[in-house]
Amino acid sequence: MFHLAIATSLANFVIGLIQTLGYPGIFFLMLLEGLLLPIPSEVVMAFGGYLAFSSGLPDIMGIPAFVVLLIVGSLGNVVGAYLAYLLGDYGGIPLIMRYGKYVMLDEGSIRRTHEWFLRYGPISVFLTRLVPIFRTFISIPAGIAKMNRTTFLLLTLAGSLIWDSLLIYLGYVLGPHWGSILSFFDEYQYVAIGILVAIILWWFFSKISKRNRISAAP
Repeated sequence: MFHLAIATSLANFVIGLIQTLGYPGIFFLMLLEGLLLPIPSEVVMAFGGYLAFSSGLPDIMGIPAFVVLLIVGSLGNVVGAYLAYLLGDYGGIPLIMRYGKYVMLDEGSIRRTHEWFLRYGPISVFLTRLVPIFRTFISIPAGIAKMNRTTFLLLTLAGSLIWDSLLIYLGYVLGPHWGSILSFFDEYQYVAIGILVAIILWWFFSKISKRNRISAAP
């Protein structure tokens, strides 16, 4: 009940900020999510999608509202992710261990995501962007590993565009009932993790098979 109350209060805060500030509010909220703060992108972008298709958000210079929303939300997320990358680059795990609790960062999740990055490399930056919760944590391990910054930003942008497009579309399809996606994403989280594991296993066995073929070649 306590966690439900927190989630409801957070969702109300997000909705109120978007209604008050519009696109700047969306950019700010998605930046905070990219910076690992517990801002639910499902609420930000799905509610934004509902507003964009119900004239609650304006077109900008002839650009449709849903396109502006996608650009603003994704860029906000990339900026936040880059700031988190810099935290990993310059502070690393010791910084998270010392200060993470003050902004509700889970050290265990950071460590698990760090292990994922070490095992699977840059592609994990893109894949985890499609998994709730873990999608933001990958930035710090990428920074710790000093991943190429251009590659990091491009993979982050690609993953963010896909994720945000899905949420905007759902906000449009569900209309006033957009909030129903929250329970769906609780279940999607486990499905997405399963798919992610399957993709990584396929990649791993493909590498092993290729290595065996090379070894067996005369």
